[in-house]
Amino acid sequence: MDYAIMNFVQQNLHTAFTDVFFPIVTMLGNHGLVWLCLIAALLLTKKYRRCGGMLLLTLAATFLLGEFILKPIIARPRPFVDNPNVLLLIPPPSGYSCPSNHSSSSFAVATMLCFYHKKAGIAALVLAFLIAFSRIFLFVHYPTDVIFGAILGILCSVLLYKGIQAWQHKYSKKYF
Repeated sequence: MDYAIMNFVQQNLHTAFTDVFFPIVTMLGNHGLVWLCLIAALLLTKKYRRCGGMLLLTLAATFLLGEFILKPIIARPRPFVDNPNVLLLIPPPSGYSCPSNHSSSSFAVATMLCFYHKKAGIAALVLAFLIAFSRIFLFVHYPTDVIFGAILGILCSVLLYKGIQAWQHKYSKKYF
């Protein structure tokens, strides 16, 4: 399935526009750049500080779990390593392919944002999808890497949000 999707994308979706657009989109996800900017803006505003803190927490948890635990265990080579004949439109990233950190961080932040601001969360989910797809388009992740990354990000956010809510409910009478 991975190879069929990768071949379809490589053969049918590259145009002058997409070859410029998707490297820019993927750059937004580099090092969580777009998400860190959003988090900084939220943390600077008293009204949204709690949301910003939760976004930062889920981003950190997802990154640590994906980069330092799952990637070394799975140790999957990137598509351009398996098929060096494909010309990359971006510098080749280092490290393993699965899970996609761009996807996991994007979906983690977007999912958590949905809990606090549904409309902004939906816009963030659209951007998360574009960032995730850009990784397939640019031949640096397999589709299953991106899917696994998205699931990881969503699960981290849901579990963190529900866990914090349960903790607050349990201790709200004592401490709040």
